[in-house]
Amino acid sequence: MSRKKSIFQRFHKQLETRDDHFDDELRSHYYKTSFDKVFQAVTEVFQKDQTMEISSTSKERGELAIHMKKNPHAFIVVTVIQTRPFETAVDFMVSSDKFSIIGLYPALKKIVVGLYKELDKKLPSIGVK
Repeated sequence: MSRKKSIFQRFHKQLETRDDHFDDELRSHYYKTSFDKVFQAVTEVFQKDQTMEISSTSKERGELAIHMKKNPHAFIVVTVIQTRPFETAVDFMVSSDKFSIIGLYPALKKIVVGLYKELDKKLPSIGVK
């Protein structure tokens, strides 16, 4: 990644995890369990957090939509994908329409890293690929 892109990265208002992300902390996490258990664990993580509200759930597509009630007032879409039997991946897309002089990207990244840590405590992790 070029140095110029990293300078402006902090001003992005959207963050998405994926398998080939340049930032190791933002790569998709894989868990060694069934789709149903991962989907349930993801739902529980958001239900126990009072600052987040699940606005939509689609188990058929493996997606949850969540609104954050506190700063940075972000919108989160969680995607749960079963890649193999007993191997399930979790990805996040976090965005905010708020403005920050110092940039929102670090705050959005902190949210995703914290969510992955919560899931890693609840589920048997394979890691990233």
